[in-house]
Order: sequence, then structure tokens, then C-alpha cells
Amino acid sequence: MTTSEIRRKYLNFFASKGHKVIASDSLVPKDDPTVLFTTAGMQQFKRQFLGDITDFRRAATAQKCLRTDDLDEVGKTDFHHTFFEMLGNFSFGDYFKREAIFWAWEFLTKELGIPSEKLWVSVNKEDKEAEQIWLKEVGIKDIKLFRLGDKSNFWPSNARLNGPNGPCGPCSEIFFDYEWETKGIKNAPKDPDDEMGRFCEIWNLVFTQFERKDGGVLEPLPNKNIDTGMGLERLTALMQGKHNNFDTTLFEPILKSIDQNVNAKLSLREKRVMADHIRAVTFGISDGVIPSNEGRGYIMKKLIITISDIAIRSGKHEPCVYKLIPSVIEAMADQYPEIKAKHKDIENLVKNIEAGYIKLRKERIPEFEKELVKIKEKGLAVNLAHKEVGVILFNFRDTYGLTLETMKEPLIKVFGNDSSFFSSVKNEFDHLMAEQQEKSRASSKMTGDVFTNNTLELNIPKTDFTGYKHFKTTDSILRIFKDNKPVHEIKQGDQAKIVLDRSPFYAESGGQIGDVGYISKGENILKITDTQKISEVFLHLGVVEKGKFEVGDLVAAEIDIDRRWAVMRNHTATHLLQAALREILGTHVQQQGSYVSDDRLRLDFTHHQAITRADLLKVERRVNEYILACDCVTKEFLPITEAKSTGALAFFAEKYGDVVRVISIGDYSKEFCGGTHLDSTGEIGLFKIVGESAIAQGIRRIEAKTGMDAVMFVEEQESTLDKLADLFKCPVTELADKTIAQSARVKDLEKQLEQFKFEAVKSGIDQIIQKGTQVKDSKIVVQVLEDVDINILRKLSDLIKQKVKSSVSILGARSVDSATILITVSDDLVKQGLNANELIKDAADLFSGKGGGRPQMAQAGSKDTKNLDRAVDAAYQITKKKIDDRKNS
Repeated sequence: MTTSEIRRKYLNFFASKGHKVIASDSLVPKDDPTVLFTTAGMQQFKRQFLGDITDFRRAATAQKCLRTDDLDEVGKTDFHHTFFEMLGNFSFGDYFKREAIFWAWEFLTKELGIPSEKLWVSVNKEDKEAEQIWLKEVGIKDIKLFRLGDKSNFWPSNARLNGPNGPCGPCSEIFFDYEWETKGIKNAPKDPDDEMGRFCEIWNLVFTQFERKDGGVLEPLPNKNIDTGMGLERLTALMQGKHNNFDTTLFEPILKSIDQNVNAKLSLREKRVMADHIRAVTFGISDGVIPSNEGRGYIMKKLIITISDIAIRSGKHEPCVYKLIPSVIEAMADQYPEIKAKHKDIENLVKNIEAGYIKLRKERIPEFEKELVKIKEKGLAVNLAHKEVGVILFNFRDTYGLTLETMKEPLIKVFGNDSSFFSSVKNEFDHLMAEQQEKSRASSKMTGDVFTNNTLELNIPKTDFTGYKHFKTTDSILRIFKDNKPVHEIKQGDQAKIVLDRSPFYAESGGQIGDVGYISKGENILKITDTQKISEVFLHLGVVEKGKFEVGDLVAAEIDIDRRWAVMRNHTATHLLQAALREILGTHVQQQGSYVSDDRLRLDFTHHQAITRADLLKVERRVNEYILACDCVTKEFLPITEAKSTGALAFFAEKYGDVVRVISIGDYSKEFCGGTHLDSTGEIGLFKIVGESAIAQGIRRIEAKTGMDAVMFVEEQESTLDKLADLFKCPVTELADKTIAQSARVKDLEKQLEQFKFEAVKSGIDQIIQKGTQVKDSKIVVQVLEDVDINILRKLSDLIKQKVKSSVSILGARSVDSATILITVSDDLVKQGLNANELIKDAADLFSGKGGGRPQMAQAGSKDTKNLDRAVDAAYQITKKKIDDRKNS
């Protein structure tokens, strides 16, 4: 059975169980700053799991996933991957354990035909409900049921003891026994891990039924959820009689391509690492992750370099890894045709990274060897030598991407093949890697840009930022890029990216937008519209307005000063806002993201509930008090350990070096921050909150304005109030009372109008019924009314039911911008199988409506007023046919 057949069977099976089949989400999570990649099938359903139910409560997917937790295990084990597909079925407050267990068992034993005697299961030892379902209802033998603890059978693992707080629950796993024929149940193990290699975990069923609170307290969730996951690659191996995922037909074309395009004599592990990584790279780039030096792009680049290094060490000195991509397309394009459409772009990107790495490796290995020789010539004690070598190893890995395997050869050449020395060096290297903060910021917005062709790695020094103290400087042009390619010269009308040796322009980072301004040389002018950075190299994006520029030119770089002042007001105010929030709401408030521009600021932060109007006013008032105090804003560079010891806050997964910049304001705010700031809080002027909202579970967002933008916002509000006061012919101070009175009056009139409309309809009820169609002993009453609401339709349907014993009423209502259909079915027809909920669904599709209900009554609404009559007529025709069919049967 092929992978495609298994995937199709799985999705079709759960569709037959009422699940909505949802297409795989992108590998790049949407609106989720907590992870770099989509790592599980449930990730795209976070909103639903948190209680935001949309138009479905059951879902099934085959989800593309990418995990980097176990990179070192890839190729060593039978089943570890970076990229893989996760089959999953989910319930959001709908079905629970019984259905999840029964359907999993049915799919494996009936749909796939796996012998039930070869399947074992596990449950959490405290989950008696799941245990009894397996034993008494499914009929699994007690000896084949593992009762395990929270480490293996609770999600998240050991959450009860270690956290985190939030939704959690026990899980039940299904295992395949590869040694059933020889071992059976004789001397059955108590844990599947007791006999390594015998059991293969196929499916994990997670029963999310608790919310963990502080202290490990588990409180039942009001809506219990199901989250299951089954690795498609592992299931394919099982169905094809293989112990190793890489031995399946899924990897066959890729491994064959490695033999043909790289080297057939590679070790088995090297081939498997290449096969795994090239799949991850193909899908990652296809989903928009461009190889770079930051965030997701860094992971892509690292994977490409790893497999490029394998190819180079096997004797390949020209790019060849990109030639493997067609084999991935051959294996996967039937399910994911987008990779075929993008294959040229993917190949070009991979080839560029390969070429750059080959060149870099050729240049840096001799340099690395020289550094090792210098250390050896110092004659250091062994413990000091391995420490220094570990640092050099780390620096060349971190800066240039050289792999450990590549650096091992010159290391042995200089220090000899001493395994204990190399082990000590490796320990120091691992220690330094562990200390380095994970590169977690998303890649630059310049997707598909200059960093895709390795230009920036080729010895461009990092830009010296002078913009903390200077707004205008004289600098040299180091590089010019046009159409993403290096050029020597640009002229009027050309759009380009300029790299200077130093710059007063702030490059977008840490939530602060990049500077704009001008670069000039005499009468030659280049307008800068944005500033970005990649690996500390600043890119000045702009267009030549006059004259020309060449690499090596000495130019004047000047930022838009007014815009920068506005940005600084908003950035300093963001720090004040955070301080005020922590003071008024509590120190649990932690920054989760920010955006600082010239016209507004935005702060995302942790808080468990909506902020009351009173607290919002307190926060705003406190920030303005900070401003009125004219507190000094101090900036200093400190070693990161010292900065942390001062209590300075560092939030939102920023990457920090050994030395950090700390911004301190008064005695209430101290943060790590590389952004630009004012010298005094008084320079902010006015601070005004303009919005507060939720952006995720437990994450709030405040938007605000400062300075003249805040003043203009207040003036606009005052102008609106003045207009309303003129309209109500009262002072602004009386507006609230006037509005309340007017609202009450409007509601009273609306009630009177509704009653008047209903009386008008009621007076013609006999005519409406008379126009209905008699079908045997039942009557179908159809009527579309103009400018009435759903309440009148309900009252009208009740009248029809009272007057006609056996009936179906199909009533429509149309207003200027909305349309509604209400269908009611009398009890006798419901007993005969007629269902209002089914009828409304058929009708809703014809006027883009949504709705539902019960067998006796259902409704649907839409903005499509033009097709209301068409939908009502269709409902009539369907109803008539169903009644006719039932009467004739």
C-alpha cells in the first residue's frame, strides 16, 4: 500500500465519520509567534481548542510538519525526521474517548487490515475510563494493555508535575508488535520500551480533558477535546512490511537520486540524512522560508549546508544537492502539487547556498587550520587548549556554518587523532552552543531577496551603526544590489539596496521600523524608503532620484529627522506602557511582541483577561504621569550577565549577544533594547491609548499614539462629540444622558413597528396558506416577506402550524443588506423522516448562507439578497419531492 493510498484512506474514513477534511496548513505558522514551524497537526486548530468554534467541531488532516528537536537522531534511528506528515483527527468539544478509541481501532484493523493480535495499547495508569473502553468494549486482552505514567502517557509530558499551565490530559497509544509470531503474549513486558525494537508506536490519542492550574491542580474542562497524531511515514513502513521508514517506497526515488547525483558509496546514515533534509528544504522553501541567517531561514540554510557538507566530503566540489529536488517532487507532488510549480525557484535557491558554502569552505578551512596551529604553538596545558579550540570551533560554526565533521579533519591534522582531546573540545563546543540563544525571530520581510544567493556571507563587514548619536554622517558605499544581484553602478530611476561601511539609519529590528531619508553625493540623490538588516549588515532600500552612484563612493547619509523623533517618542512610550501595565495589572505582564512606527505603537503582552475600562484609564494616566515627571532616559552597554543581574527585562525571544544595551527610565523601567530612544520622558508629549484587544488566548494588545498624533486623535474625538452635541442640540456634557434616552425611544418605536408589521402579516395569513401547495395530506407554505426580521418569521410559522396540522413552511425575509430563510416541519412529517435542518442546508448553499437548527425548525442567514428567491424555490422543490417520495413509498 502506497503512502498516497494510506493518506487517502485515512481522510476518507474520517470524512465518513462526520469530520471536515482540512487541507494541510503551511509549515510557517500563521499568527503564532511561539514556534518557528508547524510541528503538529493540532497547531492550525489552536483557536478551536481554545474554545473559538467555527463551522465545524470535527476535523481530519494530513499535516506537513517540521521539527528540529532531534536533528542529531536523524539517520541513526528508524523513524526520526525533520519533515514528516502527521495524520490527525480532532474533536472540539464534540466526541470524546469512546469514539476516538473505537475509530482508531476500526481504521487500523478494518480499513488497513492490520491483524488485531499484533496491536497493543497503552493508557495512563490513572485513566480508568480509557482502560475500561479498551478492555470491555474494544475487547483488548488485559495482558496487552500497558498502564504507564505521566511521562509517556500524558500531554504535555509530565505536565501534572512540571507544567506548563493550560489544557492537558492523558493519552492512549497504539503499538504494532513486530515480533508477535515469535514471542506472542508469553512473558509479556510491562512497558513497550522493555523490549527495544519489538514495538512501534503507531498512533497517539490525546484526551484533552483538564486545565492545569498553579500547584499542579487539574480542573475539568467544560469542553473536552480530542487531538490524535499518527506519523504517515511510520505507518507506511508498517504497511509495507518495513522496520525503517527510509526503506519504504516513499523514500525510494530520493535515495536513488542520491546514488546517481551525489555518491552511491555514502554511508547508510549519510544517505538517510540527505533524504530527510532535502524533503524538509523542498517543502520549507515552497512554503516561503528563504534560507538566511535568522529565524526560519537559518534552519533552512543549516539543513542545506549539512547535506552539502556530506556531498563535499564524498568528493563533490560542484553543487549537486539541488539535483535531488526532482526526486522529492516525484515522491510527493501528487499530494502537494505546489512543490512542482515552484521547483525551479527551490532548485535555484539551494544551488546558490551550495555554491556559496563550497566557496566559503574552501576559503575558511585554511584559516581555521591556522587558528588551530596558533593555539598549539602556545604550548598550553591540555585543559586550556581544549577550551580555546572549543571556542574556535564554535566561532567558525556560528559565523561561517562550517560543520563539525568538516572541522574534525584539520583538528586531527594539527592535534593528532586523540579521541579524549576531541571529546573535551566537543564538550566545550556543546557548552557554548547551549548558551547561545535560539535564533527565533522570523526571517526578514525581504523574502526571496539578496540573502538567497549568499552575497552577504562573502566577507561584507557588519555595518557600524552611528544613529544613536548622529543623524547625518559621511560614509562609503561597500556594495550595491540591483534586482537582487551585485552591481558596480546605479543611475537615475534604478531601485537598489545599498550597503555602507557605517550608517545613521536604524535597520528594522526589535519591533522598531527602519529609518528613511537620503543618501547623496553632491547633486546625486538616492531616496531611502526602508532600512533592513541581515546578519548585522544594513541594507538601505531606495531609488535614485538624480545622478548616479558607484561602489566606493563617499556619500552623505541623512535620516528623516522628524520621522525618527516620532519613532523615538513611540518607542520610549512603549517602555513606559509596559512599566505601567506591570504596576497596575501585575508583574505577570510580559511583552510578547511590539511594533513601533512613526504614527503609532503597539504592545502585545501576557494577560489572562480583557482589561477593564477603569484599568485602561489608570494605565494611560500612569504613562502620562511618567511623561510629566520628565524622567531621564539612560542608555548603556553592559555584559549580558551584569545586565541580567540588574533586573533588566528581556522579552519576546530576542537574540542577545555577550554585550547588551540597557534602557533605564527612572526607577520603574529597565529593559534590554537596541532601539532608538529619547533623552527624557517629557519629550513624548501626550500619550493616548486608541485600542485594546485580544490577539490570542492569554495575549492582549494595546495600540497607542504619542505627541502630535495623540493630540490630533483627541481633536478628532472632540470634533465628533461636538457634531453629536449639535445633532442632539445639547452640551457635550449632556450627550450620554441624551443618547441613553434616545436609544430607549428608538427601541420602543422598533417594538411598535415590529408589532405593526406582524399584525399586517397576520391579517393575510389565510391568503398565504391558501397559496400553498397541497401534497397529498400535507401542505407546503412558501412566502418571501420584505423588511421583516426573524422574529416575525417565527411568529408566522407558529400561526401556520396552528392552522395546518401537517405542513412545511418555507419563509424568507429580505432587507437592504441581509436575507433569511426559516423552515419549519410539523411533527407528523418529522416522524416520517422530513428534517428541517437538512432542508435548510440545501437551501443555504444557493444564497451563500450559513445556519442550522433542529428537525422541526432551522434557519439560515446571508448577505446575498439577490438569490433569496432562488434558494426558497429550491427548498420548496426539494421538500415537495421528499414528501412525494415518502407518500408513494
